[in-house]
This record gives sequence, structure tokens and C-alpha cells, in this order.
Amino acid sequence: MSGNAPTGDSAPRERRLHPVTPLRRAWAPVAVIAGWAVHDPDGAQRQLMRLTTTVLLAALAAAVLGAALYGFLSWWFTHFSVTDTELRIRTGLVFRRTAHIRLERIQAVDVTQPLLARVAGVAKLKLDVVGTDKKDELAYLGQEEARTLRAELLARAAGFAPETVHEVGEAPVRQLLHVPAKVLAVSLVLTGATWGTLAAALVVPPLLWFATHSVWTVLATALPLLGAAGASSVGRFVAEYDWTVGESPDGLRIDHGLLDRTHETVPPGRVQTIHIVEPLLWRRRGWVRIELDVAGSSNSVLVPVAPREVAESVIARVLPGVTVPGTLARPPRRAGRCLPFWWRGYGIAVTDTVFVARHGLLRRSISLVPHAKVQSVRLEQGPWQRHQGLADVRVDTGANKTVTARLRDATEAAELLYAQADRALTGRREARPDRWMA
Repeated sequence: MSGNAPTGDSAPRERRLHPVTPLRRAWAPVAVIAGWAVHDPDGAQRQLMRLTTTVLLAALAAAVLGAALYGFLSWWFTHFSVTDTELRIRTGLVFRRTAHIRLERIQAVDVTQPLLARVAGVAKLKLDVVGTDKKDELAYLGQEEARTLRAELLARAAGFAPETVHEVGEAPVRQLLHVPAKVLAVSLVLTGATWGTLAAALVVPPLLWFATHSVWTVLATALPLLGAAGASSVGRFVAEYDWTVGESPDGLRIDHGLLDRTHETVPPGRVQTIHIVEPLLWRRRGWVRIELDVAGSSNSVLVPVAPREVAESVIARVLPGVTVPGTLARPPRRAGRCLPFWWRGYGIAVTDTVFVARHGLLRRSISLVPHAKVQSVRLEQGPWQRHQGLADVRVDTGANKTVTARLRDATEAAELLYAQADRALTGRREARPDRWMA
């Protein structure tokens, strides 16, 4: 988000990023050369064959020096500063750009540390801001400086006086949940998506070989399938390793990662929907996965795997006063004429605080929408649904997501539509303001 600087703030002290940052930015010219070589490998090979050893070494030295100069200049011309009302980021070698990020519009401040950044003792600060799809970031800062700046931004966003911001410091954290590595590994083994992609990677390439006898066709199919299988198993284990959820005055803190460490914040009051996911093979162990829809944020996982009672205790911290209904009402039996067998996976419940909808048989998902977060309610009927006296009720939230109560009796759906619109209006009127560190 960019624009003209407000005139009400006094001149802030500008700061630079960590001195190792030029090493990260120096890769841009190298990437351009590599992209040209990959795009035209034959032409790149012909050009290299024409060069003598001396010329080649000179060109290599010039490329290294040019990359180093680009990285240094991009770092030198990048500054950031914090005022009473905003974070300013000034960048650009030729074309200058100044981003003005209003502190009251910051939804979350995350600290991430890729593997090499952990070795160098630096961290990346990512900011979720209302109205923007892309995260603004400061990469890289010293590890301690990143945590201090994060605490300062949260304190200023919470409305603390500028002279007391540094006294506030980082809010204390009380641990709510830790996922053991063994439990995470077993949960991934018991996930159907892992076995589905792995089976496809083992079965499809041999069939293509017998059908086409083309190595390139087999490789073009096998590599993406193997990559998907790895991402759904090993990739998720690496990303969700040592998953810890803690509670603090500025929101729920989430720390995770085996190679790349990530420290995320789920701000209170911004959660629009909570999804309780139950894969088929998890149910005998009583495990669930908790996913989120957060307005203005890309944070989507709250708990990768946990016993249901533990997960529900975490949900109670996200949505105070909300309990997950024990039973949900199924659609009428004639719904089987619209969706045979699978209609049994649908259900709804409405409490004083949330609208609840369930879908899925093999991978069951229960969605909870607080009434205050409902933006609109719609009733939809297809021709066959209208013939059967059925309808769908769709509830839209502030995260541009929709939760649907499917295949309800048409009369029940109409009553639910108007009643939910009234509950949403009342919920927004009685909702507490979304403030951090209250």
C-alpha cells in the first residue's frame, strides 16, 4: 500500500536492513542470465564455445561484480522507519517507491527464518495488511531486531503511547498446544491424499510407458506426481514440525518448521471461519485438524493434528464462548435423489454464537461461522432441487469465503435465511471491537 506521506508525523529515524541483505538481492542479475540460458540452451552453448578462457573468466568476474554492486545498491537505497501512525518502507534504485503501511490496518506480523537465514542469524518480517493480497516484508533484519520491531509494531497498533512502546516489549506467551513429531508423522501416513498421490506416481508412469514408449512423456508426468506426493507427506512434515500454539495478548502465536522456522500471529477478532477437518483414518484415534479463514491474512492452519478435546479447547480461545455442537441435523431423506449416498455427510446446527455446517463423508469438515462475521446470506435452488422441495443456504464471510448448508428443506431454508440475517445483524451490533492487547 503506497501513497503520499502524512504531514502529522514528525521526521522519523530511518533504518537500514541487515548487512547480509545484499547477498540475497545479488541473485537477481544471476537469475536473469540463468533464465536466458534455460530459455535458449543451444544459443547459450554456442556463445560460450566462441569465448576464450580469458574472456570467459573476465565475463564471470564482471557478472559477479555486477551482481554484488546491484545487491549493495539495492540495500543502500532501502530504508524503513516507524512513526506514531505508520510503517514506511522506501526502496528503489532508479524508480523510487515509498510504502506507507497504516499501523491500525496491520492484521498480523510474522517472523520467518529460512534455513540459510537461521545460519546467518537474521530473520524476515512479514506483515498482513487489510486490503492487500500480497504481504509487505522487511528482509532481512537481525534476529533480535526483528523480534523487537515486531513487538513495537504490535504495541503501536494496539494504541500504546509512542514513549511507552519500548517499555511494553514482546507480550508474554502461554503455551496451549504442542504437536509431537511422532503424532505428526503418523497423521500424515494416515492421510488419504498422501497415499493417493503416491499411488498415482507409481501407477501412471508405467502405463504411459507401455502406451507411448516416450521417456519425456513419462518424466513430464512422473516428476510432478512425485513432487505432489513429496509435498503432501515429507513437505508437510518439514513445514509443520515442532508445531506450537501459544496465547498472548496480541493473539495466538504459532511457531513451526524443521528447516525454515516461522513465527506467526493469528490476531483476535479477525478469524472469520474455523474448519474442523476429520480424515477417515484419523477418526478411530480421535484426531482432528483445525483450519482458519482469517480476514486480510494468509494464515490458514491453526492445529495440524490434535485430539478433538484439545483442539476444541484451542477453538474456545479463538472464539470465546463458542462450543462445537455435538449433533447436527441431516438433510431430509429425499436429498438422496439429488446426491445419492453423499447427502448423509451434510448437516447444520445453529447456536446463539455460531452458524455450523458439515460436509464430506471420507474427509469430514465442520465449519463454524460466528454470527458477527456473516456478511451476507443467500438461498439458491437448482431446477431439480426445486422439484424436490430442497434448497441451499450460503453464508458469506469477510474472508471472501462461503459456508453452505446444502440440501435443506425449502421451507426450512427460507426460515433459516431470514433468521440468519437477523442473527448476523445482532451479532455485529453486540460484537466487541477488534483490538490487540486489550
